[in-house]
Amino acid sequence: MKKEKIKKFVRKRYAIIAREKSSCCGSVTTCETTDLREDISKKIGYTDEELNAVPEGANLGLGCGNPVALASLKEGDTVLDLGSGAGVDCFLAAERVGKNGKVIGVDMTPEMVEKAEGNAKKGGYENVEFRLGEIENLPVADNSIDAIISNCVINLSPDKSKVFQEAFRVLKPGGRLMISDIVLLKDLPDFIKGSIEAYVGCISGAMIKNEYIETIKSAGFQQVKIINETSFPIECMANDPTSKAIIEGLKLPYGKVKEIVNSVVSIKVYGVKPDKAH
Repeated sequence: MKKEKIKKFVRKRYAIIAREKSSCCGSVTTCETTDLREDISKKIGYTDEELNAVPEGANLGLGCGNPVALASLKEGDTVLDLGSGAGVDCFLAAERVGKNGKVIGVDMTPEMVEKAEGNAKKGGYENVEFRLGEIENLPVADNSIDAIISNCVINLSPDKSKVFQEAFRVLKPGGRLMISDIVLLKDLPDFIKGSIEAYVGCISGAMIKNEYIETIKSAGFQQVKIINETSFPIECMANDPTSKAIIEGLKLPYGKVKEIVNSVVSIKVYGVKPDKAH
């Protein structure tokens, strides 16, 4: 699949999600209720307090983990959210960094940026801004960010090496990368890897876990480690259009379906841009 074709398709699908308020990693016909979105969010680490603190409509149930929960954000930090969506993690980060801090969300879908800006206005967040842009070419200055967070987004990029190089560029020396994402424990069958629908479903775009970690290290990050690893919420997998195609259209035996589902995990990863003084 060509990179631009993938980006165009992902942008189109997430524009629909922004308008329709649906969720679950790209499925626009399911997981639409607030209760289900919140249930999924709780399963991946958000607390009731966090979910109640953000404006209505900010949580679309699209994540695979809560990067803010592991971010150890400090008062006064400047934070960048890669693929900020409707803004849920930006708003949670804004509470952590306070009025002296700043949160920047970057998303490539105009409809998502518009939705996030509306949510920011609704919630009165003066220390949050959203920028339209691609995570492979961040509209952010060099050495200007204290911490980068991202929630189930980098797997959607067809050029993950460039994403981590850009993350490294914009972080200050000593800055932290703290992300949640989807990775694979083993290769998927070719018919899934070649599916553009599977890209939007957070499946075929995912990398093998070890390769993902090596890609982060290759960008220059140090102290790279997996903080947590969990099975991807079955609710998202069950509602993903690719998973449905596997189960219904290809008539695969249950054991094979289970094997594919078990190949996908959510990880929380930490890394540091080395301080020039060391």
